[in-house]
Amino acid sequence: MQTLKEQKEETKKDTTIRISGAEAIIHCLLAEGVDVLYGYPGGAIMPVYDELYKFQDKLTHILTRHEQGATHAAQGYARVSGKVGVAIATSGPGATNLVTGLADAQIDSTPMVCITGQVPRHLLGSDAFQETDIIGISTPVTKWNHQITRVEEIPEVMAKAFYLAKSGRPGPVLVDITKNAQFDELDFSYEHCTGVRSYKPVPKPNMDAIDAAAKLINSAKKPFIVFGQGVILGEAEEQLKALVEKAGIPAAWTILGLSAMDTDHPLNVGMVGMHGNYGPNVLTNECDVLVAIGMRFDDRVTGNLDTYAKQAKVIHFEIDPAEINKNVTADIPVLGDSKETLSLLLPKIKENKHEEWHNEFKEKYEIEYETVIKEELNPTKDGLTMAEVINEINVASEHKAVIVSDVGQHQMIACRYSKFKQTKSNITSGGLGTMGFALPAAIGAKMGAMDREVVAIIGDGGYQMTIQELGTIFQNKTPVKIVVLNNDHLGMVRQWQELFFESRYASTVMSNPDFVKIAEGYDITSKRVTERKDLKATIKEMMASNEAYFLEVKVEKEDNVFPMIPSGASVSDIRLK
Repeated sequence: MQTLKEQKEETKKDTTIRISGAEAIIHCLLAEGVDVLYGYPGGAIMPVYDELYKFQDKLTHILTRHEQGATHAAQGYARVSGKVGVAIATSGPGATNLVTGLADAQIDSTPMVCITGQVPRHLLGSDAFQETDIIGISTPVTKWNHQITRVEEIPEVMAKAFYLAKSGRPGPVLVDITKNAQFDELDFSYEHCTGVRSYKPVPKPNMDAIDAAAKLINSAKKPFIVFGQGVILGEAEEQLKALVEKAGIPAAWTILGLSAMDTDHPLNVGMVGMHGNYGPNVLTNECDVLVAIGMRFDDRVTGNLDTYAKQAKVIHFEIDPAEINKNVTADIPVLGDSKETLSLLLPKIKENKHEEWHNEFKEKYEIEYETVIKEELNPTKDGLTMAEVINEINVASEHKAVIVSDVGQHQMIACRYSKFKQTKSNITSGGLGTMGFALPAAIGAKMGAMDREVVAIIGDGGYQMTIQELGTIFQNKTPVKIVVLNNDHLGMVRQWQELFFESRYASTVMSNPDFVKIAEGYDITSKRVTERKDLKATIKEMMASNEAYFLEVKVEKEDNVFPMIPSGASVSDIRLK
């Protein structure tokens, strides 16, 4: 009678096929449910591309115009779909061009697998043509990386790569494959990875901590929730909403947490951070219990740590133990998956209203509205504001669009004024702040959610960093909407120069090309708006289009984004003008 091990070996033999390493890579991708990947071919990865050609009926490869564009497209796809994004490149410069996207995905916890070709094993370390130590280079900006030099390693390493990318706190993984391993053959079979020794992706919830958190929340007079992307990654949106409504706690978002909760929910009080809303920032230093859910206390959220929420007891719901007490000391750390820990917390929470506390947020909002928001949304001056453009997009899309913003003033305005009713709707580069992110990320986001409108909001500076990806849109007929808010400056840097460097505008004035003509060269419908009377109708036309559409809006050159917490200042020192 066969043992269980012998039975498994027999089954494995029956499912084994003899194929090349390059074909094995394709079978691994298909086994992991990959349907689209982004990349750029070259010599060291050519065997894999040859197999992609043979499998193009099962796996769609999108030829981007730059490898960095491939990583950002993979990020956009992952962020909106919840799946693992995949990017592929050759060795040397192809691999090094992935590094910015890897670093961006690492700090923003985006699940991504990057595959790079490498010179043959016998040439490693010889400074061969297009040989680069991508493992050494990418180690600081990946969750895990590995170089495959033997064909037999491929199935196990690829399975591990996908498991690590998507489990626990997600992140980017890089697999480097020597050319000999791509050409050599193996007896291929595939098993999904379900665990790695010593790696515990989801800490087991501690019921004592959950009980303590519930007791503190129930006794709080001025509780305040700040939620981040961990709520979205943990698919805990319903649990967050239930907690907020049951306990009557005002809740604010980080920029990556935006869209985890309906922006028009009466208990959603706005955005925290350097350019966040006045009330949530100031009242952080007046709450008695601060409940942080799936956020990491980034410096742009906290301002000066020496003065951040010192009066409050801090409860920190977090999946990654490394984030506990890293920046802000937690009185009650609650480790675990946010969906699970919040579900365990909810039955222990008492119903409450905290009406007087809510009124404080309303009063602060009225101050901000009269000082900042009113003029931005309904300007009395002739020049167009970025905020009114975002507002018109909200109206035309009925708050249902995916907004993919680049980095700069327009990013802060987009996060402040976009309205969302659906999760996974705000895609932006948060931690790394990568200019050039939005255009390729919007391509990936659209392919990850073809049933949704995707609008890229970009500044004239960041747009020109990845403008070549218009070619990707052209080749694939990707129906994304591109809005460039053009103020002929590197706006955010210019703002700092005005406020803190006595208006010395060093290298921030942009001499821009004719963006409309460039887009037309890629056969993309294009318009330019310079006057308010044309804005509403043009945005309505853009949103009604079934094809790619480019819209340039000329906005005020020297508009500043307020409120603003000066660098190194306390959240209490937020400026309204």
